[in-house]
Amino acid sequence: MKKENFGSDKRSAFEAKTEAQKIAFGPVMFQAAHALVKLKILEIVSNNGSSGISSKEIADGLNLSEYGVEVLLDAGLSMGIVRMQDEKYILTKTGFFILNDSMTLVNMDFVQDVCYKPFFFLEESVRSGKPEGLKVFGDWKTIYPGLQFLPEQVKKSWFGFDHFYSDIAFPEIIPLISKDNPSTLMDVGGNTGKFAIQCVTQIPGLQVTIVDLPDTLQAAQKSIIEQGFGEKIHFYAADMLDHQNKLPEGFDAIWMSQFLDCFSEEQIHSILTRAVDSMGDHSSLYILELFWDRQKYEASSYSLNATSLYFTCLANGNSRMYHSTDMFRMIEAAGLRIEESTDHIGISHTLVKCRKA
Repeated sequence: MKKENFGSDKRSAFEAKTEAQKIAFGPVMFQAAHALVKLKILEIVSNNGSSGISSKEIADGLNLSEYGVEVLLDAGLSMGIVRMQDEKYILTKTGFFILNDSMTLVNMDFVQDVCYKPFFFLEESVRSGKPEGLKVFGDWKTIYPGLQFLPEQVKKSWFGFDHFYSDIAFPEIIPLISKDNPSTLMDVGGNTGKFAIQCVTQIPGLQVTIVDLPDTLQAAQKSIIEQGFGEKIHFYAADMLDHQNKLPEGFDAIWMSQFLDCFSEEQIHSILTRAVDSMGDHSSLYILELFWDRQKYEASSYSLNATSLYFTCLANGNSRMYHSTDMFRMIEAAGLRIEESTDHIGISHTLVKCRKA
């Protein structure tokens, strides 16, 4: 399958130069937008509707200097977050989404708390092939063994980002899996166990085994037992980066959600090959991923390609959000055949159902 063409160069020279300045000052303007939200300046502007509000009124209401409020709002004017009419500030449509859109807020918190400082080391990460930005938080080879030890706000924003996209897709997916009436399901990279809990709650008689790193499993197990699902959800510790770690056999279904994008092509081949080895003739492997080429909206592709840089700089240094053609090639090379592929699940996911070739 040939990859499609992407991108264009239709801007005029003046438009292109303007876009270049937006990129050059991007980190500065991001911090201004973040401050406008956190300091509740945008909230006050929004509350005053189309009548608007002056910078002095905002400053007095928030006990901030008028200077500080004005420089942030002037930046907001340039970003199109606010507009000015009769010396009063009014929220724009873009400002509305910055202030209210859950996806935008999750992304901003992720960038601010998880990515911002580590991304100083992006160039170094590209040169070394290692997540050099991770040194900001700890001495791990990848971010995954350290998730439970990140500072609380960083951990909150990381899990908020991770769960936001997958959780929205789960209600659409579980009925698709339940059509095959599985009695056992292996959740590889099950993380906190949210999907496992939804599965055993909605699919009668199902037993789920979560496969993940020991520290991750320890935290998930505690929470799952406290919620009363200890008899239906089981745990299997394994580091999938270790090629000697095999997957347990005998499962009707295997589930990998936003998991394979955490690995390089070579590592994905190893993981999928081990999955094939564990599958029976009637087992199904479900892969839920976000492919940047299969998005309905430009904003989704933009966000996914930015997320690839997070993997480069911070998560592991060698993975990414993949083009669907590359992932399908890897799936088939591992000894699988694609039985179904369903796009636009949740916000922007694709569900791929596979069986042994």
